[in-house]
Amino acid sequence: CPVPTRTSPQSSMNLPPDKMKLLSQYDDEKKWELVCDQERFQVKNPPSAYIQKLKSYLDTGGVSRKFKRRVQESTQVLRELEISLRTNYIGWVQEFLNEENKGLDVLLEYLSFAQCAITLNPAHSRKALRNSRIVSQKDDVHVCIMCLRAIMNYQSGFTLVMNHPACVNEITLSLNNKNPRTKALVLELLAAVCLVRGGHDIILAAFDNFKEVCGEKNRFEKLMEYFRNEDSNIDFMVACMQFINIVVHSVENMNFRVFLQYEFTHLGLDEYLERLRLTESDKLQVQIQAYLDNVFDVGAMLEDTETKNAVLEHMEELQEHVAQVGLGAAHVGTVPRRRGRRCRGDPLTPWGCFGVPPALPAVTLPPSHPAVKVKKPIQTKFRMPVFNWVALKPSQIDGTVFTELNDEKVLQELDMSDFEEQFKTKAQGPGLDLTALKVKATQKAPSKVTLIESNRAKNLAITLRKGGLSVQDICTAIETYDQQALSLDFLELLLRFMPTEYERTLISKYEREQQPRGELSDEDQFMLRFSKIPRLSERMNVMIFLGNFSDTAQLLMPQLNAIIAASMSLKSSTKLRNILEIVLAFGNYMNSSKRGAAYGFRRASLVALLEMKSTDRKQTLLHYLVRVITEKYPELTGFHTELHFLDKA
Repeated sequence: CPVPTRTSPQSSMNLPPDKMKLLSQYDDEKKWELVCDQERFQVKNPPSAYIQKLKSYLDTGGVSRKFKRRVQESTQVLRELEISLRTNYIGWVQEFLNEENKGLDVLLEYLSFAQCAITLNPAHSRKALRNSRIVSQKDDVHVCIMCLRAIMNYQSGFTLVMNHPACVNEITLSLNNKNPRTKALVLELLAAVCLVRGGHDIILAAFDNFKEVCGEKNRFEKLMEYFRNEDSNIDFMVACMQFINIVVHSVENMNFRVFLQYEFTHLGLDEYLERLRLTESDKLQVQIQAYLDNVFDVGAMLEDTETKNAVLEHMEELQEHVAQVGLGAAHVGTVPRRRGRRCRGDPLTPWGCFGVPPALPAVTLPPSHPAVKVKKPIQTKFRMPVFNWVALKPSQIDGTVFTELNDEKVLQELDMSDFEEQFKTKAQGPGLDLTALKVKATQKAPSKVTLIESNRAKNLAITLRKGGLSVQDICTAIETYDQQALSLDFLELLLRFMPTEYERTLISKYEREQQPRGELSDEDQFMLRFSKIPRLSERMNVMIFLGNFSDTAQLLMPQLNAIIAASMSLKSSTKLRNILEIVLAFGNYMNSSKRGAAYGFRRASLVALLEMKSTDRKQTLLHYLVRVITEKYPELTGFHTELHFLDKA
């Protein structure tokens, strides 16, 4: 194995930011070990081998029977490619994607070909469409998307996908695949693209292309159709709801956000979510609630604006009234205080000694506006739209015709119910009551102190309601590993609310300042108690592991049985034992004088038979042993017939 050049693991591995942050926490020895492991990895096939295979499947010439034979192995080749992209060292992936091989282009070309029968792309010939139908009956589209996911796990690969003119379009078109697992995987990749800078525009452009290619009347039409019809596959529904959340609510511009929200409302999302409120899936419920929590209620916002304007107008009227009263009071003369001797006969009448009191100075009031009756707000039966006029204040109607008008008299003469029916707003709710608003303002309780972010607190509140237990009961159950008290689903939901470092800092600060816990919200009080559980993360993971153990064991048992059966077959094979005996003999023949005799060897040592070459470098020790066995021990050549269950193992 060549000695790797000592570079930083972050640069040589090309990891995404979250993985890079984790890697940076390792010590230098561990980092170096990881780099060496990557360099030592033995690659099964070079990238060019997979690229040539995929290109051969794209050759649609020849008769249909030949094409069928050629693509029989396509799914397996794609699976091997996905494993290679996911597990090989970064150099292999970069070679696959480089300018010479253009692996991404070839993969996308095959993906486009594999699904052209579904999208009915007129650019393809009748023969290509027929061959595509053959491919579309296999898992090729799904495995192609898995390959793209493996590429996007590398930072350079993700950038290449983002900058490719057709990549996201092809991924989006894969939503037409009949497999709900494929649809869910596609939406996960699209959501990842949508969250990065510039990704939102790319996603919307991809769905515009989808609309054109698939003949949609409205954008996202097929997506909503699949969302409604695939109600038996929870994973797809969760992925779909998460994608809609990200597309709509990751936009900063409020007007654009309302526009996107309306697109889905127009396609019936609101009504469908109302039907899904009773879903038993916690994961889906969380996504639905997150969408509803972030929805812009335009009607409510208009109502708030109307309320604010009405309150401001009412305040201005009150201020005008107060100003008038105050102005008059400010000019009232004060009675001068006279010094004098009290009359001894009547202590209460100091002037019973000096005769009548002196005349008070005349009180003069400044000229004021004619008395204007303060009008009360009118309570309508229905919420009415705002009439956009320029209203005059009481101080502004002096000398105008309005001083002689009485609109309240007109309203008493008319029946306004028909007017309300004809002009009421579409969004209805309780009418504006200024009196009630003032009472609420005075009675409003002070807001509670919060230690966790508001959306996170809302989701935590939903989770705690599902648990149906008190804070103390939940935390005690975790501390005592009580599997009966807490369901597995609840534990998995609760795992998402592990206290962050920032939250722990806020909690510590709050306790240091000895502030009263009663001022904390219920969610904050839970978090405070939750964070005090020793080794919280380990306890939670242990409880989830225990809860999943029976299902995990049930899934693993067939695999374990296959390995046990294959091991027993290997151990009981006489012919294999004799072959290993021959290998041991040759090994000792070469090594015993230098290293001493060996009494056995590890199974992995058999790989060394291929690495040991003859003097002329024309044959390996493995080839030589095969010839020896064929000539001297012909009865051992069929040793593989004694081995069973190896393929399953």
